[in-house]
Amino acid sequence: MSFSWTPHRFAGGALAFDVANSVVLRHDEARRIDRFAIGAQMRDFPHAAAKFCAERALFGDIAPVSAEDERDFIALREAIDLYFRKRILDGGDDQLLAALLVAMARTLRKARPASVAAATAHSVLRLLAMPDPQRMKICGNCGWLFIDRSKNRSRAWCDMAVCGNRAKANRHYRRKKEETP
Repeated sequence: MSFSWTPHRFAGGALAFDVANSVVLRHDEARRIDRFAIGAQMRDFPHAAAKFCAERALFGDIAPVSAEDERDFIALREAIDLYFRKRILDGGDDQLLAALLVAMARTLRKARPASVAAATAHSVLRLLAMPDPQRMKICGNCGWLFIDRSKNRSRAWCDMAVCGNRAKANRHYRRKKEETP
């Protein structure tokens, strides 16, 4: 199966969310895909982030994660997902926040300053300081984390062109199916 990093894959609105969203269908073990499990995809991610990520102006060109930092980077990704998913659903958790801060500190101590790992840790700091945390949401279709930048805060999908369209088409299909005798 062919894969490429496209604008849709950067629908999170923050580098930290785009990194967390590198696990597709995270909560469906049968269909789950970890895009960083394939080395080439992890190495290509920073180049794509520099083109498509909403925060690209903040970090510019960033280097891939070095082989010795991969484990810490994946641990940071998982801590991001756990903490922000819990924060969005239940308002946060001090233990998950502590784990996230430890993962960030480990990353910032070891990673090169211009790496995707360091840029991701800085993105987390911006999310933690976000003045309007109610804008952080979970996509109703795919489960990705994203920032709702709509005027009335009513965005329900990470990307209207993909997830929004799928949800609306699914709803239309179900309605039509119920109407047919």
